[in-house]
Amino acid sequence: MTGNKIAKFFDRLEDKVRSFLSRRPIFYAFLGGVGVVLFWRGVWHMADDANMAPIISLIIGSLILLIIGAFVTTFIGTKLIISGLYGEKKLTEKTESEIKAEGDKIEKLQKSINKVEEEIYKIESKINHK
Repeated sequence: MTGNKIAKFFDRLEDKVRSFLSRRPIFYAFLGGVGVVLFWRGVWHMADDANMAPIISLIIGSLILLIIGAFVTTFIGTKLIISGLYGEKKLTEKTESEIKAEGDKIEKLQKSINKVEEEIYKIESKINHK
């Protein structure tokens, strides 16, 4: 198998597994949690086996995250940054009516997106029939 075939195989496998697990959210969350813990356990033990001092781990980890551009989003996430820039309230501070209003806006946006998709489909159909 070439690298591309292997990538496609795992991409299709991931799609099937996510489809299956998305209908079982509690099991999905549990399995994801186990995966994350085992991953970090492996990283931790590799650092221990390399006799890496805690300060060296901190420096190397920080540098990796800074270089790949994931330092801030790893610890506070983009949603938190954006909501702070826009002066939005935290979800726990919002009233029920504010949450409902946001839901209504999202629903309207989804309807608009659906209409645009339908129009694109119609245009593509006309182009393909010519």
